[in-house]
Amino acid sequence: MSGSQLQGRRVIVGVTGGIAAYKACDLVSKLVKAGAEVRVMMTENARRFVGEMTFATLSGSPVHYDMWRERSEIDHIAMADFAEATIVAPATANIIGKFAHGIADDLLSTTLMTLTSPVIVAPAMNTHMLESAAVRKNLALLAERGVRVLECAEGRLACGEEGAGRLPNTQVLLDAVVEALAGESDQFAGLRVLITAGPTREPIDPVRFISNPSSGKMGYALAREARRRGADVTLVTGPVTLQAPSGVQTTRVSSAEQMHEAVQALAGEVDIFIGAAAVADWRPAEREQQKLKKSGSEEMVLRLLRTPDIIDAVGEWEPRPLIIGFAAETEDVVRHAEEKLRRKAMDLIVANDVSAPGAGFETDTNRATLIDVIGRETDLPLMSKAELAAEILDRAGCLIASRESQ
Repeated sequence: MSGSQLQGRRVIVGVTGGIAAYKACDLVSKLVKAGAEVRVMMTENARRFVGEMTFATLSGSPVHYDMWRERSEIDHIAMADFAEATIVAPATANIIGKFAHGIADDLLSTTLMTLTSPVIVAPAMNTHMLESAAVRKNLALLAERGVRVLECAEGRLACGEEGAGRLPNTQVLLDAVVEALAGESDQFAGLRVLITAGPTREPIDPVRFISNPSSGKMGYALAREARRRGADVTLVTGPVTLQAPSGVQTTRVSSAEQMHEAVQALAGEVDIFIGAAAVADWRPAEREQQKLKKSGSEEMVLRLLRTPDIIDAVGEWEPRPLIIGFAAETEDVVRHAEEKLRRKAMDLIVANDVSAPGAGFETDTNRATLIDVIGRETDLPLMSKAELAAEILDRAGCLIASRESQ
């Protein structure tokens, strides 16, 4: 997410009475840092979890919660006129029910009734509440009316249980706001984009595996950006700790073979393929069924076999998609990338020195060189992976247009 996407935009953040209310502080802070003008509306129960002074300080504006305070304007009408987008995070079962059935008995619920701009609801509650027939029906009703309903994250809940019901992380919330403000771009509308991300794990035994430090951040940034541009996006991801991007069909795998199979399942159905995953080149020839013991030996010899070459397989598809790959190198970066571009008959390769400061694995930034099939070579400075994703998809758009004009 770049600051320019939120600069000067007007956003209401509605906060309701759940333990996840404290996470809305980070959302407000990041919206303001990105240049948005933010107004926070709280329910009375939300004020039991976080004081309004916290949100007033973070947003730089008074917090709205009292229907009956003295004022020169009607708050819920003025706020509706102010908002270009509204996000309710966390959204309790109570506010979801009110919004779904037109109940307006406090400032936030009354304001929701008057909004004509996009509304996003981010539920957060106990798993059993989330799965109840009433809540599911209310969420479905809101979705039918055009409200954007975000999926809950899974994990440990405040009650101690494990399951769905956690508030999505801040990046997911920000992405939803950006998408709501931008509207659905039509640049990639109608295009089907398949992206691989993260590492793969090749098991040696039940507790050991061969892998690499890929965090998946580049692939996930590409998935978010492609979705923002209107594409139908599928993300096939190795084991990472990132939350699935909003609006993206996500398939989680572990090994290179599993990633290969998930990609091949979409053969012939894709317009753009982006191989951002750091796929292991080798796997153990045999996987031991039990944990290997040291047995007094000072060495262990592993026999390795090649894993499937996913990009080579995609290159054989009919119709053949636009193919974008990555070259993570530590020396002679451009030369090795150009060789890989030719060898695998790709349309575009993103070359980067993974040993350089701020670039490569596990960072939020990257420095890359874009090399395409028609010979253009573009050196990009150090930038966020979100910004690099935009650069890559800009070039992909040019290549698609060039292909269509031929």
